Amino acid sequence: MFLEKKINELEQNVVHSDKLASDVSEKAVEWHIDHSLKVIIAVVNALQNSDPANYKWKFNLIRSYIFTIGSIPRGKGKAPKSVLPDDHITRESLLAQLKKAKDQIKIIENLPLQSNFNHPYFGILNLKMTTKFLDIHTGHHLKIINDIIAE
Repeated sequence: MFLEKKINELEQNVVHSDKLASDVSEKAVEWHIDHSLKVIIAVVNALQNSDPANYKWKFNLIRSYIFTIGSIPRGKGKAPKSVLPDDHITRESLLAQLKKAKDQIKIIENLPLQSNFNHPYFGILNLKMTTKFLDIHTGHHLKIINDIIAE
């Protein structure tokens, strides 16, 4: 699965977790890894707990744009508090979240197609749209991580 590859990339970057390049991002690599994992875990939980009968497609211009270009512009979004990292991130906490995220993405394969997640900007996403969002979102943070490491 594509998301498994991206989680593995996050895992490979744990060794750079304390690296910071303030001209790229105000946050260190560890923050981007932690946030990405929190999003994956929370979104899969939301999919699991959703009622497929509640899904109804609705046009959303922002979603259409982001999904078409396949990337999120830097500095334009604001994450909900529930997926913001704590002030103190440890390698142990990152490794624990990596394991949980890997377990979570295996669950996706067995969920109904109408499982859904309500994104704050994109609206209600079904399973296929949600996996696309997770791919784009994780890729967004991996690009930032790579830019930080390259500095």
